[in-house]
Amino acid sequence: MFDSTRAFGSFAVPDTETARAFYGDTLGLAVRDVPGMEEYGLLEIDLGNDRAILVYPKPDHRPAVFTVLNLTVDDIDAAVDGLVDRGITMLRYDDFDQDEKGVVRGGTPLVAWFTDPAGNVIGLIQE
Repeated sequence: MFDSTRAFGSFAVPDTETARAFYGDTLGLAVRDVPGMEEYGLLEIDLGNDRAILVYPKPDHRPAVFTVLNLTVDDIDAAVDGLVDRGITMLRYDDFDQDEKGVVRGGTPLVAWFTDPAGNVIGLIQE
């Protein structure tokens, strides 16, 4: 019924230029304009393996109360340290037993969370 090989996710931000700087410069991900949609401010974050997530502008954006993007890492401690060095604060949740870095340990996957400038929650996952 659906061509899952072409499925993709998306999320909104109030300002795609701020998102471009955060995801591209701060996180080091490949970010590009969506061809033919430049005038509308649509971006793609390249996730590798011909996969991308769409980021679109929504001036009245309200951040979701859940994780909108999970990024896998080989070493969660190094990833958290790198994010903190870039000025990012890791989130803390009352329902999870997180260590001093904000990492949930004690099983797999290891996970930690932070927000982008729009308040969207991003997860770090080490499997």
